Amino acid sequence: MKEIILSKFAEIFGSAEGAKAYFAPGRVNLIGEHTDYNGGHVFPCALTLGTYGVARKRKDNKLRFYSMNFGHLGIIESSLEDLIPSKEADWTNYPKGVMWAFEQRGMKLPCGMDLLLYGNIPNGAGLSSSASVEVLTGFILRDFFDFDLSNQDLALIGQYAENHFNKVNCGIMDQFAIAMGKKNHAIFLDTADLSYEYAPIKLEQAKIVIACSNKKRGLGDSKYNERRSQSEMALAQLQQITPIATLGDLDEEAFERLKDHIQDDICRRRAKHAVYENRRTMRAVEALRSNKLELFGQLMNESHVSLRDDYEVTGVELDTLVEEAWKVEGVLGSRMTGAGFGGCTVSIVRDEVIDTFIQQVGEAYMVRIGYEADFYVVDIGEGPIIL
Repeated sequence: MKEIILSKFAEIFGSAEGAKAYFAPGRVNLIGEHTDYNGGHVFPCALTLGTYGVARKRKDNKLRFYSMNFGHLGIIESSLEDLIPSKEADWTNYPKGVMWAFEQRGMKLPCGMDLLLYGNIPNGAGLSSSASVEVLTGFILRDFFDFDLSNQDLALIGQYAENHFNKVNCGIMDQFAIAMGKKNHAIFLDTADLSYEYAPIKLEQAKIVIACSNKKRGLGDSKYNERRSQSEMALAQLQQITPIATLGDLDEEAFERLKDHIQDDICRRRAKHAVYENRRTMRAVEALRSNKLELFGQLMNESHVSLRDDYEVTGVELDTLVEEAWKVEGVLGSRMTGAGFGGCTVSIVRDEVIDTFIQQVGEAYMVRIGYEADFYVVDIGEGPIIL
């Protein structure tokens, strides 16, 4: 892949002299959905799918961007004086947002750059293509200009750019999982204080299979921000009667005792999901540690039901993929992953039934939805690297 992207860089920008190649992964969250902004735990891992980049410093302040995924847009030009979001900037709002965030933190960029990207994450699939681009951009800037930053800093800068430049109120999980990824491990992250530990994923005779619904959605125009504000409203009402900082501070018993103080039924269900999903995630990690893969799968299934019924972020496409997955013997667990409203499901499937799973779920999805789903058998990979 390195040779392919360097060759394309030379074709687009005249030569590849002085250019360097990089990679940042995508991520999938195994369990713990819509908990990251509710002060709960998440359990994501980095993938071997991701975003490849080639970058080269310029002698001026010009920025030239090219994506092999959006080749029809050609080179999109900008400059360090023009780090403001715009519709015309299209996908370049993500790298520009990170450059802006660096400057907001007092890290002035001394020169512009030419940047070519190629992602093999399905676009709009909910595997964090935007966060992958953000972490990759930060990684390149750190490498180019010797900024004293940890990978965790890169995650926080990426989140800041997404929140304040691209106006998507995302939590920290996506950028953190990408920046801090470790091969064959998932990250058990407490989003309330960013304490984390790596948990080995030992899937003997089983694989992670991602099914992409191919229903396009963008975080910003989904109901993501609405769900977040409903959770915040529930929290504010609970805080009037109990000293908690986040919904993640409650266990199921405490929630059941206090839930009637949340006046609105919809906000109450949103809060129930946040509390129960957080505890489910903690139990799921314990199950993995004890090598109880069936229990882990069962908790994945329960997670999907909660996301469908209490948080209401699934939709017919994701529900179809999951419900059809549940029918296949040898599927240990299946759930939607990501923000929802389209995007992907993640399933743990025994090796011997992977082909059957893809065929059976794919055919049923086509019949019900009217277009195809795509399937990816994935491995757990590292964080960002120089190629």
